Amino acid sequence: MSRYNFCMTSAQKLTEIFALLWKDYSILNPQAQAIHKLLEGRGETVINDHVAFRTYNDPRIGLEVLAKAFKKYGYVEKDTYHFEEKKLLAKYYQHEDPKLPKVFISELLTEKFSSDVQKVVQDLIQQIDIKTIESDFFSVSGRPWKVDYIVYDQLSAISEYAAWMAAFGFRANHFTVNFNQLKSFNNLTELNEFLKANGFKLNSSGGEIKGTPAECLEQSSTLAAQVDCEFSDGTHKIPSCYYEFARRYATKTGELYPGFIAASADKIFESTDRKAR
Repeated sequence: MSRYNFCMTSAQKLTEIFALLWKDYSILNPQAQAIHKLLEGRGETVINDHVAFRTYNDPRIGLEVLAKAFKKYGYVEKDTYHFEEKKLLAKYYQHEDPKLPKVFISELLTEKFSSDVQKVVQDLIQQIDIKTIESDFFSVSGRPWKVDYIVYDQLSAISEYAAWMAAFGFRANHFTVNFNQLKSFNNLTELNEFLKANGFKLNSSGGEIKGTPAECLEQSSTLAAQVDCEFSDGTHKIPSCYYEFARRYATKTGELYPGFIAASADKIFESTDRKAR
């Protein structure tokens, strides 16, 4: 097979994966579709900056396992981030094709939690079919286990991240609008005011805008939409996914800053917190 054909096959595969991710995400997070329509109504073309995923750090389903399919089709690891308070590790990946979004994957460091929490996570993982994990579409396989609401509720008191993962499983936690590609807003504050005027609630943890031009990255996000989630012991409304907005600034080299700011990402994670309602 020629290199050209391999690249075409890789591009097609990634297009398929991202299309499935967006379909699943936008169904679970209808505010994303609504925001799309509002922006398109202003004549904007919405371009995605990055897609984010969550997982537990068990070697069967950890960060590297989720990254496998993306690396298989051309993504390269770029940087690592540590979140001591939330007990998370994250990495981001980038493709040589600038049209493809960055991929940000985080994992919960389960060994830093009690044996009870570790047992809950292990009980969930034991339910996964190995074929699901080995598939190129593992990142959009959804929740591959049964879980009780009482377990979700108990986890959320310890780690909102752990609880979200138990409830929603493997799917895009959020997509991100590339602010730099928008034409009708002068700054992220204007975009935020536009969103609030149209009824969307924003994550205000650490301020509505996380980061500064001096750090070469500004980010904001909606609060995760409340959705009906089916548990083994009933259906309950809980926060699902959110929509992020990122504005990148040029570094000293003149290129747009490609990475992430750990302190900002730490606050963005809280977009799915129940306490943020």
